[in-house]
Amino acid sequence: MRKAGGNVGITSIPAWAALETHYQALRDVHLRDLFAQDARRGESLTAEHDGIYLDFSKNRVTRRTIDLLVALAEARGLRDGIEAMFTGHRVNATEDRAVLHVALRAPRDASIRVDGEDVVPKVHAVLERMSRFAERVRQGEWRGFTGQRIRNVVNIGIGGSHLGPEMAYEALRDFADERLEFRFVSNVDGSDISRALRDLHLAQTLFVVSSKTFTTSETLTNARTARQWVLDAMGDPAAVRNHFVAVSANPTEVEAFGIDPQNMFEFWDWVGGRYSVHSAIGLSLMLAIGPEHFRAMLAGARSMDDHFRTAPFERNLPVLLGLLGIWYRNFFGAQTHAVLPYDQRLARFAAYLQQLDMESNGKSVDWAGRPMPVDTAPVVWGEPGTNGQHAFFQMLHQGTTLVPCDFIGTIEPAHGLQEHQDLLMANLFAQTEALAFGKTPEEAQREGVPVEQLAHRVFAGNRPSNTLLIPRLTPYTLGQLIALYEHKVFTQGWIWGVNSFDQWGVELGKALANRILTELQSDDPQLAHDSSTNALIERYRRCRRR
Repeated sequence: MRKAGGNVGITSIPAWAALETHYQALRDVHLRDLFAQDARRGESLTAEHDGIYLDFSKNRVTRRTIDLLVALAEARGLRDGIEAMFTGHRVNATEDRAVLHVALRAPRDASIRVDGEDVVPKVHAVLERMSRFAERVRQGEWRGFTGQRIRNVVNIGIGGSHLGPEMAYEALRDFADERLEFRFVSNVDGSDISRALRDLHLAQTLFVVSSKTFTTSETLTNARTARQWVLDAMGDPAAVRNHFVAVSANPTEVEAFGIDPQNMFEFWDWVGGRYSVHSAIGLSLMLAIGPEHFRAMLAGARSMDDHFRTAPFERNLPVLLGLLGIWYRNFFGAQTHAVLPYDQRLARFAAYLQQLDMESNGKSVDWAGRPMPVDTAPVVWGEPGTNGQHAFFQMLHQGTTLVPCDFIGTIEPAHGLQEHQDLLMANLFAQTEALAFGKTPEEAQREGVPVEQLAHRVFAGNRPSNTLLIPRLTPYTLGQLIALYEHKVFTQGWIWGVNSFDQWGVELGKALANRILTELQSDDPQLAHDSSTNALIERYRRCRRR
């Protein structure tokens, strides 16, 4: 498999040099001028696939910029990288693994091989088991230990096994079974699980414990607490089998916990946690929205997969988003990227993308272990509109930091309150216009702004944004959005030449925490950390003893 750019660093190739030259010519050009020069710019700098509409005209680019960015993607072998991922090559080089979240939504008649084995039948076998189980719970056939119907589902996980199901559930609550209450626990802080369980009737509660290894300390600590509460309430260890199921790849640990391995739903090492919501990790989501809607989400993701794999780069939505991100990160020096959904149901989408983007591409060395010559993942952040407008948009409009933004809008709401929807969308369109064009001193004066106030009432504009419009928020379109951003992240990682599918940076803190935990619970005076950490441990010990 050819790695991105072979053995050549990204800054050493002609395509990069051409972009640097182009940037010098374009960096001070204002969006006002770009729109004035092309009356059809707002129509021509757009792309669309299967109802998802991308307007990228309010970016500081020309058609020449897009051509040069596409040339960079081609020079870095992006098409080969896409094929390598889709055909089961080990693109996760540091862990020697294939990366096949795309297999999770492959049709039943597809064939994707890993080490000579077709993994698609396994995927559909697990999907069938999930569907049967979900229907039993939803229909009241699966009962708690005392014979009561399940009314509450608590998902216990962390990272991708929490962020994905929680985000998707919040987005798709309109499709959820109202007879069931869903809660999500991830933080090892005892406040999280205490609040989640405080008012639940445990005899009617099902816990979905999600951990690939079933040894993740935060998840297992929360799961053990939940198990003890169930045992205290029911007084019989056999109750665990009625109230706990597992999503894991480790049946030995699952059984040791007390969960029947028959109630374990499998996923595989070629599914990364932050790419796993379409796997059995999505079991709690399937319990909420039902198997049919879950499969519709998979179909939406598959539609975007096919588009990413086959569409020309200049019309390829994930590729365009990825290339524009590189343009701002590496040439304009943008350090952050805001995701601003104008749909309250997508309130957790930015948090979900934080892990997807920053854990994937927050790397300082390339495939070969060489220091990166350019910046990689930006800080991803955001909140839903219009809430964000009354919080941080002041900085977006008049601050000193350039923040490229993705605005996401839904054309047709689910609530039927058209006046609300019109006002919401008016705000979305107004914000992108204001960011792009701002307000000149002359315009402010014509509005009657006093001369002494002009400096405060002028907006520089030239702040770039993308606008993504979806027809409505459904399981299908949510699947499209998830896959769109997954493939954007892949595009950027491949072009930069980093491994987007490991996360070694997470491990050091875990190892140190395990060591410090034993020290917090002992009185051993010998501490071998730095003076700050030693002092903090000693202070905590003293307070804990009191």
